[in-house]
Amino acid sequence: MLDYIRIACAVPPVKVADTLQNTGDICDKITEADRFGCDVVIFPELAVTGYSCADLFFQQTLLDAAAAGIREICRHTQKHPKISVAVGAPLLIAGQMYNCGVVMSNGVVRGIVPKTFLPNYREFYERRWFSSSQDMQQNAVSASLFGLGDYDIPVGRDLIFRLGDGVKLGMEICEDLWTPMPPSTMLTLNGAEVVVNLSASPEALGKRTYRRDLVCHQSAICNCIYAYTSAGYTESTQDMVFSGHTLVAEIGDVLNENKLELETDYLLVQDADIGRVRSERRKNKSIRDAEALYGKIEPARFVDCSAAPLRSDGTLYKVNKLPFIPADQQTCAQRCNTVFNIQSAGLAQRLKTIGAKAVIGISGGLDSTLALLVAVEAMAKLGRPMTDVWGVTMPCFGTSDRTYKNSLELMERLGISSKEISIKDAVNTHFRDIGHDPKVHNTTYENAQARERTQILMDYAGEVGGIVVGTGDLSELALGWCTYNGDHMSMYGVNASIPKTMIRQVIATVAEHPRFAAVREILWDILDTPISPELLPPDASGKIAQQTEDLVGPYALHDFFLYYILRYDYTPRKVYALACRAFKGEYDGDTVKKWLQVFYRRFFTQQFKRSCMPDGVKVGSISLSPRGDWRMPSDAAARVWLEEVESL
Repeated sequence: MLDYIRIACAVPPVKVADTLQNTGDICDKITEADRFGCDVVIFPELAVTGYSCADLFFQQTLLDAAAAGIREICRHTQKHPKISVAVGAPLLIAGQMYNCGVVMSNGVVRGIVPKTFLPNYREFYERRWFSSSQDMQQNAVSASLFGLGDYDIPVGRDLIFRLGDGVKLGMEICEDLWTPMPPSTMLTLNGAEVVVNLSASPEALGKRTYRRDLVCHQSAICNCIYAYTSAGYTESTQDMVFSGHTLVAEIGDVLNENKLELETDYLLVQDADIGRVRSERRKNKSIRDAEALYGKIEPARFVDCSAAPLRSDGTLYKVNKLPFIPADQQTCAQRCNTVFNIQSAGLAQRLKTIGAKAVIGISGGLDSTLALLVAVEAMAKLGRPMTDVWGVTMPCFGTSDRTYKNSLELMERLGISSKEISIKDAVNTHFRDIGHDPKVHNTTYENAQARERTQILMDYAGEVGGIVVGTGDLSELALGWCTYNGDHMSMYGVNASIPKTMIRQVIATVAEHPRFAAVREILWDILDTPISPELLPPDASGKIAQQTEDLVGPYALHDFFLYYILRYDYTPRKVYALACRAFKGEYDGDTVKKWLQVFYRRFFTQQFKRSCMPDGVKVGSISLSPRGDWRMPSDAAARVWLEEVESL
């Protein structure tokens, strides 16, 4: 199971007070939702009769017809045993009328949830017709209410329905969400993972945005999936028009929403990620503290609704192959600017506290370029001269003409202090000291260069009164793609929580800043340069011969793995399935599996490097700092993860 649930928000073409027509339309929508493989289908508030019946709700004829409608809908669910249904209807219980949501599956009414908060202002007069759940004097009714036999049906706002695979669903009705303490808050504190809202909300200027914000906010603070369905425009238009607004939100994100401002007679179908909800709740101590503090105020009753496994495979859930980067161009630019500002603010504070200059090794690659831009911005924030930034380029065996030229020109145009120190002689001397043959291009050959560069940077920082600004990024830290006590070490790592895929985007965004207009052309050439540690000699034409992604794998894949493994703790099986879907047409299943194995193997074996990584500013939800975000023993074994990958 991949932990997805498929939800249908159904808006039938309601005909006010015509329960026969409405019942037939509701049954048709259930059949349609079942064809889509939905696990749950929800209908608007009072959908069986229509919301705008007004004083007709007092008519016994209408109430009897509504009960008969529920009976027919319930019987219809026998034809669709794998789907659970929630539909709104007025019900007469113990002499009082209630605005209810009725949950049914496989020919059985599982539970009834009365509305708690009844609006009684402006165009709303629900208290004229209905009583609140607070007035309910019993916790069950007989199914004979609907002519369905003599079994007991639980009634109350405290019901949580168990669906397949242990998923727990709660319900509230329209105005309930508009209150300071919605019933859904108590339901989620008692374990509900999905909340559905049966609503009838008339349209007005700005109200669509307000509803969306409410739903998103509630799904965020409750760490839940929230599905909202409102009555369509075929309701009475005597004094207002209903919009048919539907949306599904997940922990603050809108997964899907109907496109038209006024709509009716349609089905919105969306997959939502139960695994994400469960991951957040496992880690969010505030949620657990709130459960302990408030969950006892109004305990929930659990009702078994369906034992059928969830059918959703997540194909209707959008998966971004670059999860660190927003798909929307404007949002992406805003996020990149925020990242850059956080980086530069962090470095500025560190330089101010220590009273130091910034010393950076400049290679002409992505990481050192971004670190340099951050240092320049930090100096601007501090009102200090650009010459307080020292760029040191240290060419050696693998340095290409392109990166060498770019590094020198970048430093010159930015107006920083610069220093060129060739390390060839020093490294060759070191090779002789340790007895290494320089013709053998092994790990020793590569690491000696990285450590020589770090030694020079550390010592030169002392010479000019500075600190070494680290350039390594989050992707490299996850893979351990750094030399221990070489490029692994610095006094402050400005890129430590930024993945390689985002490094590119941040540079591309910063390149458009007026402050960096003089180096824009160089920055775009650096973005176009293959990623390489440049530790092996170039080819005969002087071009880069050693490309990182050929050795360790595509960074787009590794960043995808990193995001879903660390952010949501997904299993190898789920990560693999999502990656195959996201990169379809780009990487086949065997390729994804190969690099997923590499990721797990390296992530586990290279933890010792992360256990002593330097300070570094956190910019997003994922960081590998051992001081706050990721604690893992360096001796942990990857066996169970790798065995699951092997079984794919």
